[in-house]
Amino acid sequence: MIEILNSTELPRAKEAGALVADILQTMKSRSAVGTNLLDIDQWVKAMIVGAGAVSCYVDYEPSFGRGPFGHYICTSVNDAVLHGLPHDYTLADGDLLTLDLAVSQGGIAADSAITFIVGESKAPESVALISATERALSAGIAVAGPGARIGDISHAIGTVLSEAGYEINTEFGGHGIGSTMHQDPHISNTGRPGRGYKLRPGLLLALEPWVMVDTAVLVTDADGWTLRSATGCRTAHSEHTIAITDDGAEILTLPTTT
Repeated sequence: MIEILNSTELPRAKEAGALVADILQTMKSRSAVGTNLLDIDQWVKAMIVGAGAVSCYVDYEPSFGRGPFGHYICTSVNDAVLHGLPHDYTLADGDLLTLDLAVSQGGIAADSAITFIVGESKAPESVALISATERALSAGIAVAGPGARIGDISHAIGTVLSEAGYEINTEFGGHGIGSTMHQDPHISNTGRPGRGYKLRPGLLLALEPWVMVDTAVLVTDADGWTLRSATGCRTAHSEHTIAITDDGAEILTLPTTT
């Protein structure tokens, strides 16, 4: 299903996006050396419930997971990159932490992810990973607009990631979003320009470039959810939900405060 929002639904999408972004920024500020992933999950739950919103993850049970997910946020550390199941782990200095969050408010969902380094140790490899995904995300957003095609976004993202020297996995990528978290169209992190669905005003897309240092192969943890690099290398993931407008694209998942 590809869903096009109308003028009354877009304000609710903006509210959901701002909530997601604010929660992620709050969790980033609280994620220090010694913080437990399970505490992050509970803090997120409290913020979602306090806002009168609904988690997209607690009851999430797709074919590729061992569901339901049962938690409120994905917490992926170091070699984990996607669908990190919160567990009893205490963050250490230099850990690379990805927080991925989707929330529904007023019946519209928004989805975003950030990767950052915990503590004071800033390994160049980790800094480079984060930078590549953020630049790829910006490139994808820059080409999104009415009349553009999904392949244009994929090509823009893939060009940045490839030029940075990373292999690209095409199993998981971006997606449409709206009244449900995951919708068509699928947005691969590499592709050919001029191909695929033509973008229209009112379409919401979640763009999410992610990479691993030296592989494109994923392995699944025993928890049935957490996806890690097959070589144990570090990973990073950046994501925004955007709305296609009459003259371009608007990022919905920007925090209201910094």
